[in-house]
Amino acid sequence: MRVSFGPFVLDSGCRLLCRDGNQVHLSPKAYELLTLLVELRPRAVSKLEIHDRLWPGTYVTDASLTTLVAELRGALGEVGHAPTFVRNVRGYGYAFCGDARIDGVPVAAPPQGVAAATMWVECGEHRFPLANGENVIGRDARAHVALDDASVSRRHARLIVDDGSARLEDLGSRNGTYARNERLVEPLEMRDGLAFRVGAITLIFRTLAVPGSTVAVAR
Repeated sequence: MRVSFGPFVLDSGCRLLCRDGNQVHLSPKAYELLTLLVELRPRAVSKLEIHDRLWPGTYVTDASLTTLVAELRGALGEVGHAPTFVRNVRGYGYAFCGDARIDGVPVAAPPQGVAAATMWVECGEHRFPLANGENVIGRDARAHVALDDASVSRRHARLIVDDGSARLEDLGSRNGTYARNERLVEPLEMRDGLAFRVGAITLIFRTLAVPGSTVAVAR
């Protein structure tokens, strides 16, 4: 697969990054990081997920990832605090934020009239961006919303995002998922500002709706 963005082409078959036809040098780990972020775009990828993919079974400090991101941004010519391709998601991880074309074909935009929204979950000062499809909440480090708390099951609950709407489901957790002071027994349609609890951890669902979004405001 060849993914182009700006003046760059990422060729996964040849394991090459080129700029205007000229090869750009990247260390193997920096190349793997770029490939991971591009593959999962536009979803934000947590530091834990990056560690699991780049250094499986090995302990490395956050400084190693910070150095790797700096190398990647340098190779992509990014300067200052306004990234073009690699975005820092504060307190969470990183995301690829550039416009991409796959094998020369632009990535499809949502069909006209389809609802769209930017959604995330807040836990204190931490923000967990949500992607289309299933977003697992749990103690598993690979969960989209990873919560390191003994009251939370490894796969506790999930938020399913589809066409600008989101619904919350419990996954048979030991300590339950609660919203509006009631234990969840069936899927719950989410609204902006709605607080819910998994185990002992309280989360808040947020959405920055755009015109046409079906997600409402909590009342």
